[in-house]
Parts: sequence; C-alpha cells; structure tokens
Amino acid sequence: MINDKFTSKPIDNLLTEIKCGRALEAAPNWKFDPNQCESIDIKIARDGTWFHEGQPIKRKKMCQLFSRVLRRSDDGRFFLITPVEQFQIFVEDAPFTAVELSVQSTGDQQTLIFRTNLDQTIVAGPNHPIRIVQDPITGEPKPYIVVRDKLEALILRPQFYQLVEMAEEKKMRGKTVLGVWSATKYFELGEV
Repeated sequence: MINDKFTSKPIDNLLTEIKCGRALEAAPNWKFDPNQCESIDIKIARDGTWFHEGQPIKRKKMCQLFSRVLRRSDDGRFFLITPVEQFQIFVEDAPFTAVELSVQSTGDQQTLIFRTNLDQTIVAGPNHPIRIVQDPITGEPKPYIVVRDKLEALILRPQFYQLVEMAEEKKMRGKTVLGVWSATKYFELGEV
C-alpha cells in the first residue's frame, strides 16, 4: 500500500500524509482488505503510551495526529489509515485512557465528562456509552467508554473509583445494581 512517490520509512510517509491534511479531509473509505495491509512497528500500551520500534513516542502532538487516522476493524484489529497508506498496529487493551473525570449536576440530570490521555473530551451518553467487562483472570471490573466508532478509552482506576463513589442503586431485571447517570442515560457498573 506504499505509494511509489515515498522513499523514506513508512512512519515518515504516514506523518507526511497526516500533516498535509490528505488523511483528514474525509474519513477514508473503510472498504479495504485488512489482510492485505502491512504491519508497522507501532504499539499502544495498556496505559495509553504510544511506541514506535520499541521506543515511546514522547511528542503528544504526534500521537494526537496518529490517533486521528486510527480505525478498528470488525474483527478487533487496529489500523492507521490514510487515502494513500494503511498499516496495522498493535494495541494492548484500548487505544486511549480516560485520565480525568468531571461531573456537572446531580441525579438523572448529571453529566460525566471524561478527558483522554490525548486531550479528547467525551461526554458519556447514548453515543459514548460506558461499559464494564470482567477481567477473566482477576475477576476485576475493566471500565471503558466509547470515544468514536469502535474505539474506546480504558477508564483508569482513580476515575472508576469516582464513578463508584457517586453510583446510585437501581432495580433492573430483578436485581439491584449500582450505576451512574450521564446525559439522561443510566450506566450499570455492577450488581450490589
């Protein structure tokens, strides 16, 4: 998928495409064959740190640029896609982490506003639901919030504890559950 006009490393080509805006005009057509994409040595660690060739990418702006062309396929793989190039990358858990939580109002009028490690702001609600997954090994809850499309942020432990602290009990499906309100939607955190 590498355009012949590029002669440098794949990451440089990708950066050039993003910086020129060609990758940001309109979302690239998602009709591509993930099995025909090359891999690039980019990894996003569980804590949200981006790595290239084993070294952390220290410039936040660069990670923010890459995140704008990040997509997830139906089978759960992650890709950096521009109209010219498509590369598969490795993501340990979720590509983003929710590092800050602010709350406006209370009760069913409450709004939960998350900030990610790449400074995206997300309001939990129908378009950005919160979900909890039980870790199959430890049994501990792993909370996530949808950022966009099929991309999620792992809600870090301090922010999850904030959610638990403000949780309200509610009867659902014959069980008592704990959950939080945001944008008039109730998000279940777990059973009591």
